[in-house]
Amino acid sequence: MVHLNMKWVAPAAVMLAGLGGAALADDSAGAPAVSIELSAAEQVGDACLLSFVAQNGHARNILQAVYETVLFDENGQVARLTLLDFQDLPAGRMRVRQFQFARACAGISRVLINGATTCTGEALPEGACSRDLRLNSRTDQELIG
Repeated sequence: MVHLNMKWVAPAAVMLAGLGGAALADDSAGAPAVSIELSAAEQVGDACLLSFVAQNGHARNILQAVYETVLFDENGQVARLTLLDFQDLPAGRMRVRQFQFARACAGISRVLINGATTCTGEALPEGACSRDLRLNSRTDQELIG
């Protein structure tokens, strides 16, 4: 389990800079395979819109990546367990995915990514979406996994 605190703004900026020019990982080399960054948390009416930037570092396309995700409330208690479908993640490309939750952003203290429940793609290595998963945050919420 990797813990990332969304209050770590400087490390988040460093990690973001590394996402853009990352080389594709040799699937046998053990390099970070998938990077997920919580980029923004925006209040939209009564809902919180979470924006994630995801990048597939594998040399092969991920056709579907679904992550089991937990939202924690301001008291640190589990508020919601859900599946987030990041859809396709082309090799070496960034994708932005947004998910909306019926609660105030201020009421979300942490986001936990338990791991991938679905990870499909031709000739992907075992655990392609979870092994060496790199998590990061640019918001004041904490992203952990």
